[in-house]
Amino acid sequence: MFAITTRLLLRPGWAEDAPALSRAIGDEAIIRNLARAPWPYALGDAESFLASPPVPHRPRFLVFLRDTAELVGGIGLNGDQDEAELGYWIARAHWGKGIATEAGRAVVDLADASLRLPRLRACHAIDNPASGRVLSKLGFRPTGAVSELYSLGRRCEVPTRLFARERVAEPPAEVASLAA
Repeated sequence: MFAITTRLLLRPGWAEDAPALSRAIGDEAIIRNLARAPWPYALGDAESFLASPPVPHRPRFLVFLRDTAELVGGIGLNGDQDEAELGYWIARAHWGKGIATEAGRAVVDLADASLRLPRLRACHAIDNPASGRVLSKLGFRPTGAVSELYSLGRRCEVPTRLFARERVAEPPAEVASLAA
């Protein structure tokens, strides 16, 4: 599964992406905001991640700039059959450029239209409010709940704010035909 946006190519990671992946994510400022990535992040961690089998209906992508083919992030869906969790990271040199929002919009659209997931959830570390702003732009709303989530990178429990997003209902047939 692939996705193409105005500036980005989202595709599955391949074994040969391991060096670029370990360089792009190997920044403590990134890892500290992720639950499942260890710090320090080494080439072997990237190789293990890329070798893990895909989970049906839970796509995960590496994010590349279309004009330079530079690996600038990762994004994907995790979770059970009824509810998926959106997770993402962006290389620090590309923070504040709208890449997380653009990649997130592509994955949310995929979850709505192709996977037809009824609900998505996400969370962000409370000390990472920029991630909360991205989630809001993608239509996620705070649930009001705060939960402790273990972060491999920080090696401790981290307070996280929980978000949820309901699938956008398809317009009635007559509305869809008018839009066509």
